[in-house]
Amino acid sequence: MRAAAKVNLHLGVGAAREDGFHPLTTVYQAVGLCDDVTAHPADDLTLTLTTTDWIDAGAVPVDGDNLVHRAAVLLGRHHGRELTGRVEVEKAIPVAGGLAGGSADGAAALVALDRLHDLRTTDDALLAIAAELGSDVPFALVGGTALGTGRGELVEPVSDVGTWWWVIVPSRQGLSTPEVYRHFDRLRPDAPETPPGADVLLGALRTGQPVSLARALHNDLQEPAVDLRPELGLLIDRGESEGALRGIVSGSGPTVVFLCESADHARDLAGALMRTGQEVVLVANGAVAGAHLVPSHV
Repeated sequence: MRAAAKVNLHLGVGAAREDGFHPLTTVYQAVGLCDDVTAHPADDLTLTLTTTDWIDAGAVPVDGDNLVHRAAVLLGRHHGRELTGRVEVEKAIPVAGGLAGGSADGAAALVALDRLHDLRTTDDALLAIAAELGSDVPFALVGGTALGTGRGELVEPVSDVGTWWWVIVPSRQGLSTPEVYRHFDRLRPDAPETPPGADVLLGALRTGQPVSLARALHNDLQEPAVDLRPELGLLIDRGESEGALRGIVSGSGPTVVFLCESADHARDLAGALMRTGQEVVLVANGAVAGAHLVPSHV
């Protein structure tokens, strides 16, 4: 199964609820930066990991803390059985980068193990299990462009007529999502209970115009992320000075994404950023599909 990274085109955050979660209004977009998750028959459940050379494999747990393992447990519990399999993850999505790579792997593992064991789990059941795994996992199943509410787990596809091109700049050093939310609480003690709505962003998507979308991008977690890691703000300024339509922190960071007018514009910007000394610069388009079977692996 192929699992796509996500960017948050809009991320509105409300004040923390009694359960500790923050209510969100977000617009997700799946982009063409992907992990591959392959499940093989086996007598027990194991996970192996390979990564690109700029990802720290040691930062990814391969035990029960990994969402792949938790996906197997929850899917098995739904069917009243223990699931086995040798699951291989080929990782290209940054770890702790604000791109939901772990969530994407969990979603792909759900579908891979469902097919491996011929469980024929309904879509509604898979989405419910995904919501138990994490706020971003249901979107990783759905893909495309979607509105997320609740804590992000309630997902509804939205109209998106554009093809969007992104330059993605990850960081070797991750950033803790809980710490970014805690810092949001410190910086915004007066945050409203209801998060900012996404109507402007949704309207921009319907135009199909990159300039309109650039103006509408919004992330309430960008301020705390940049306050914790000031170099992210400098990177955004650099990318915009090199011609990006807009730069924004992806989710809770530290990955920064830049919206471009076209594929050629994205490649030009990537080259310009690399010439400034940026070590890893990626180009991806959106929106792409959620977790899906890779034909060459059939």
